Amino acid sequence: MSINKVKKNKKLEGVVVSDKMNKTRVVEVTRLKKHPKYLKYFKTRKRFKAHDENNEYKIGDRVVIMETRPISKEKRWKIISKIS
Repeated sequence: MSINKVKKNKKLEGVVVSDKMNKTRVVEVTRLKKHPKYLKYFKTRKRFKAHDENNEYKIGDRVVIMETRPISKEKRWKIISKIS
């Protein structure tokens, strides 16, 4: 019996913080998390290396990244669009 699992790709919004690498951008995603004990919200940041085939996104651009197959040792995300 074969079960077809459809994996839905995750999408995140973030800001490009580095464009020094060729075909790669570093995107910083900021989230609000709730403290388990004190129930106060605080910001957390995480940086993802994302693939940019045409080197079209620059520092400060707000972008949407999508999870994809591993492209290199650290790249598992791809930039799909810019938020204006």
